[in-house]
Amino acid sequence: MGLHTTNYVSTFIEVADDCPADGATEPPTTEKPTIAALHYRLITEQPYARTSDDVIFETFALRAGIASDDDDARAVFFSKGQPCLRSSPLGKRYGWGILHDADGRVALVPRESEEYAALAADPSLAHTRAMRSRRA
Repeated sequence: MGLHTTNYVSTFIEVADDCPADGATEPPTTEKPTIAALHYRLITEQPYARTSDDVIFETFALRAGIASDDDDARAVFFSKGQPCLRSSPLGKRYGWGILHDADGRVALVPRESEEYAALAADPSLAHTRAMRSRRA
């Protein structure tokens, strides 16, 4: 069974064209954490420690109540294609760019920061955008 991946390498996911946030904001914390809140927590508590696949699977595991180090569950999860971080609410709604380093590990970059502007203009990176919330 082939495994699908959501990982990018040396890629900057810029905020969506229709992102309503002028600056990056932390997703609200609720009793049952949202996907946005889990993505935010997993990436900000350890920048450049996890790949996109790690973040996507750990979010699923936390919401499903299974162990995030369950290799069999992970293999089953990635046997089907999964939405990548381009579909994360962080880039669609909350104003965060997502940087994938040369090893595919991710960190968040606030939209209003100088670092974001530099990364958005960096020709050594591949560039894509978070998915739009609505059709153009």
